[in-house]
Amino acid sequence: MDFISGETICVDKPKGWTSFDAVKRLRGAIQRRLRLKRFKVGHAGTLDPLATGVLIVCTGRATRGIDALQNSTKEYIATLRLGATTPSFDLETAVDATYPTDHITREMVEEALPRFTGRIMQVPPVFSAVKVDGKRAYKLARKGREVELKAKPLQIDEIELMEFSPEEIVIRVVCSKGTYIRALARDIGEALGSGAHLTDLRRTRVGAYTLDRAMQIDEALRAIDTCTLEFPADYRLPGGDAPEGE
Repeated sequence: MDFISGETICVDKPKGWTSFDAVKRLRGAIQRRLRLKRFKVGHAGTLDPLATGVLIVCTGRATRGIDALQNSTKEYIATLRLGATTPSFDLETAVDATYPTDHITREMVEEALPRFTGRIMQVPPVFSAVKVDGKRAYKLARKGREVELKAKPLQIDEIELMEFSPEEIVIRVVCSKGTYIRALARDIGEALGSGAHLTDLRRTRVGAYTLDRAMQIDEALRAIDTCTLEFPADYRLPGGDAPEGE
């Protein structure tokens, strides 16, 4: 592997980890392998700690392509609990209200979902990294401050109903950068005359990178530790010497 010229590593982010946690682990392994104290590693598209799935990690010169990767189409499998809402629209916060679900049918859901496809406007969750007056919205929300966010345009190409019960649905969503699936859960609940929040989220694709190509974190760390190292011809060690390939 040539980490300097740049590698793109597709990992399956575990639940409970931040995206930065995953990047930090991989960066540390690469730094130890290259015997460097600092090295540039970044990720394309943040996943919430409670979400799992495809996370793209770029090294060295490949970090220049992060913006293009972040703009790629993404696919998610989302589980929504119907009949209850939370302030964060997911399991980060406790249920704050409940609603009836007896009236919800499969046909009703299938009729509602197409309303959220195409170019739509979406209000981001207050528990998000959107900045308000220079501060992250989630920091203000956790302090009990009222946060008002403006709707933003985004593109949802597909929504497919995969599983249905009056209390829970599972959907597949293909969408653009900037889509909050938690906010989509909120809006779907309202469209069904009830409430909803996200209970599970798995990202299955970022551009051409799919879940079946993703390594577990331990697999990625082993690959970094055992791979054959390559270096660009113009690369020099901090002391000025050319590295020896392995």
